[in-house]
Amino acid sequence: MKGTVSGGWGRVGVSRGPYPDVEVRDVPLTDFVLSRAEELGRKSAFVDGPSGRVLTYAGLADAAGRAAAGLAERGFGKGDVLAIHAPNMPEYAVAVHAAASLGGVVTTSNPLNTAGELARQLYDSGAGWLLTAPPFLAAAREAAGLAGVREIFVFGEAEGATPFSALLKGEGGPPEVEVDPAEDPVFLPYSSGTTGIPKGVMLTHRNVVANIAQVTAPGLDVFREDDTVLASPFFHISGLGPVMNANLRVGATVVTMPGFDLGAFLQTIQDHRVTVVWAVPPIVLALARHPIVEGYDLSSLRLVFSSAAPLGDTLARECAERLGCRVRNGYGTTETSPALCVTPADASLAKAGAIGPPIPNTGCEIVDVRSGAPLGPNEPGEVLVRGPQVMKGYLNRPGATAAAFAEDGWLRTGDLGYLDEDGYLYLVDRLKEMIKHGGTQVAPAELEAVLISHPEVDDAAVVGLPDEEAGEVPKAFVVTSGEADADELKAFVAGRVAPHKKIHEVEFVGEIPRTVTGKILRRALVEGERGGRQASPLRG
Repeated sequence: MKGTVSGGWGRVGVSRGPYPDVEVRDVPLTDFVLSRAEELGRKSAFVDGPSGRVLTYAGLADAAGRAAAGLAERGFGKGDVLAIHAPNMPEYAVAVHAAASLGGVVTTSNPLNTAGELARQLYDSGAGWLLTAPPFLAAAREAAGLAGVREIFVFGEAEGATPFSALLKGEGGPPEVEVDPAEDPVFLPYSSGTTGIPKGVMLTHRNVVANIAQVTAPGLDVFREDDTVLASPFFHISGLGPVMNANLRVGATVVTMPGFDLGAFLQTIQDHRVTVVWAVPPIVLALARHPIVEGYDLSSLRLVFSSAAPLGDTLARECAERLGCRVRNGYGTTETSPALCVTPADASLAKAGAIGPPIPNTGCEIVDVRSGAPLGPNEPGEVLVRGPQVMKGYLNRPGATAAAFAEDGWLRTGDLGYLDEDGYLYLVDRLKEMIKHGGTQVAPAELEAVLISHPEVDDAAVVGLPDEEAGEVPKAFVVTSGEADADELKAFVAGRVAPHKKIHEVEFVGEIPRTVTGKILRRALVEGERGGRQASPLRG
């Protein structure tokens, strides 16, 4: 099985991948995702990991309908925005599909966001209703007051908020709503895109339905009806799209956890005989190296799927060998609903360093960063993509929307990468995070992968350090479990990369700051570095 790099879609050097196109239906999201709910009936759609509480497919469809009726009674209708600021639980999906079935829009927020961060999203999205959980109610109430939210709902019960269960007591069914799948947004996640300013990404019903159809195509073999899947956070687009809704589409069972604790995570896999784990690289690292893993029976796993941040080959191989299952990687963006490329299902077709070819109905092209001219195989440049999963645009930001697209509807991802002669995508790094060393660019992710391959390095992050002669030089922040010193790590990297990529400074830290989806917060390290230089830095 090979992809192709050839002309197509009016462009030269486009990779379409090896998969045949799939049908993309113009139907509302909930109709598409829950089309088999009656057939699946008493099968578990969701299981709450800590308690074992089950929500069946029939129960999910019924609860979503009743919640929709309850929302409609409170004035929620087509085009209105429901914000969800809560951890994973089965009822999260009930709320999503209640709002979606009314033609509403769901915007999701990390429950760890501050009141100020949440308020900005509520105000920008125009959210009139907010759903949260008791531990996060104080921040939610403060944010709602700042943003003018009409009503706060809460999973469970808490003073000052309407119990979500009250929505299920609505009389009659939900009203009939006419949805235009190609035009009406259903999800409004927030992304910085190619800039640092969070923007609401308008994903239509058709965008999300298309991406579910793409990732559940038979040749990809990521989603199976007989799977029991441990979910990643639903507030992130990969959790909201593929993990929640693609699994519902195929009839799998999704296990939820309200937060991450390694012991509880492993216990959940063991107790529920989980077959697929959706993870981010720090979790893959723990699965590969943490000694506590040996105390649990993880033999049920068939697949660890890593997404949201780059995963190095060394780490993927270590995890696969330890657990005895496949470790696959995927690439996508919030702006693409999110999936674009997936490691091949056949391990013999995987390539070192490559994510894989584009999924069905998806084109990928590499262009010169400065001129925008198409590049050939193995020439690095900006990754451009096109397909039915690409967003409608950024909410209320026509300028940013226009800047995000090249001609003919090609989306600029802001990622640097290249395609090989078989159409496999290799990611280098984010363009805005590249270290500019003289006239060349150094990718932090490449150096981080080298550092992680050292047996005594548990985690690493690399940023650019100002330098009078070179402009910037790489500096590494390292978490180590052994006795490796700075000079040893510098030499280790220097022996594996070109001279201009060598690490100039090493700082040992207790942890690497990351988002909950595993992305390194390099900006925090850079800001800390600047502050440290003014004080008394500790360097190796």
